[in-house]
Amino acid sequence: MLLSLAPIGLLVALLSASVTLFGSDASYGPNQVALIISAAATMLVGWHRGMSWLAIQEGMVGAITVSIMPMMILLSVGALIGSWMISGTVPGMIYYGIQLLNPHWFYAASALICALASLSLGSSWTVAGTLGIGMMGIATTYSLSPAITAGAVISGAYFGDKLSPLSDTTNLAAAAVGVDLFEHIKNMLWTTLPAFVLTLLVFSLIGSDGAATPENIAEIRSALASRFSLSPWVLSPLALMLLLIYLKVPAYPAILICTFSGTLYAACFQPEVVRTMAIAAHPNTPAPLIQGLWMALFSGYQSPPELGALSQLLDKGGLASMLNTIFLILTAMTFGGMLESTGILRQLLNSVLRGVKRTGDLILATVSGGIITNILAADQFLAITLPGRLFTPAYDERRLNRLNLSRTLEDSATLTSVLVPWNTCGAFMAATLGVATLDYAPYALFNLTCPFLAIVFGYGNIAQLPPTARATA
Repeated sequence: MLLSLAPIGLLVALLSASVTLFGSDASYGPNQVALIISAAATMLVGWHRGMSWLAIQEGMVGAITVSIMPMMILLSVGALIGSWMISGTVPGMIYYGIQLLNPHWFYAASALICALASLSLGSSWTVAGTLGIGMMGIATTYSLSPAITAGAVISGAYFGDKLSPLSDTTNLAAAAVGVDLFEHIKNMLWTTLPAFVLTLLVFSLIGSDGAATPENIAEIRSALASRFSLSPWVLSPLALMLLLIYLKVPAYPAILICTFSGTLYAACFQPEVVRTMAIAAHPNTPAPLIQGLWMALFSGYQSPPELGALSQLLDKGGLASMLNTIFLILTAMTFGGMLESTGILRQLLNSVLRGVKRTGDLILATVSGGIITNILAADQFLAITLPGRLFTPAYDERRLNRLNLSRTLEDSATLTSVLVPWNTCGAFMAATLGVATLDYAPYALFNLTCPFLAIVFGYGNIAQLPPTARATA
């Protein structure tokens, strides 16, 4: 056990040193170095235990393979944001949103709107990359806290992601322990609904004393209208996104289609905005238009200097904005894959089970297992499947319905993944919403409350179904 803990202790020490030495810049390279050094230490442990490099490499490559699709989605979201900025879609969401959303209940409304959208779409990432971007822009316009807004967006996005039958994590948790999908969803209501109601209540009580005045809002709306050609039609790429997800088009092709629609819209209705992005000669040819669109997709929208402070609101997106996050995911998955292939992760989770004596202990062990795997393996899917496989016999032995396990996996593994900076989910949300993971984490109230409720319900023996019971909440 001491040998197994050595690479993890090294990682903790290096990450602590990284934050101490580099502060908020730690995630822009130093954390990745810490993960690579820790992966090398894990490799040495595997060699010491007689493992071949090929076996260790297979675990590492397997973990990276799992993360390829999330990384492709991350890149496509960067291009989507760039195209929606230059097309006026996100400025339009801000322009109309500040007319409809009152700052006094903005946080609660953001959580509720994102919850309804993610319940329909089944994807927290898609909601954060579309509605979430708009909400962050509106919050900045109102001079509200970006960290609290990000926490509200994430709370809502993960509420729907957790309950939607279209969600990959919902289906995975049910499949990992062999239970019916809809029984699994119904059983999750026990912890999910109280946690979300409490989240909305807290967000509704958070004040907005620093909100911008109506005069400031009018100035911002005027600046947006002078820069972009705004009408309800600029929201058509967003409507297309909702339609595609309703038709169950997978996330990646849906995002690419909506990126293309935003680019096409920009070329047709915002040509002057696009041309200001270009640096090409021959102004009377299509070259500046093509170059401006190309740059928006790669490096994001860049506003002219005369927009002043408004530039901080609009200068976002592009493939390049996601490259550092992909670097973080690659190094984290390298470390996590080696931990699994060398057996270190399984050994740690097994040690968690040794102290189980009653139902509450088992629920606590499951929650701990999900969180530990999210931290060490840096992947949400692995945090569901690995504890799911390891803990299923323990639930069977204690004559507890496996629906209890699938619910607790979602309460822990699904929801805490976004609270870990180097996890794929935490890295995605930080890059997409523009707020560091550790800054928004205290305000992701729904994600913090669910694991706590799961433990309370375990020790209180609340909603712990026997093997033959049905999940009726």
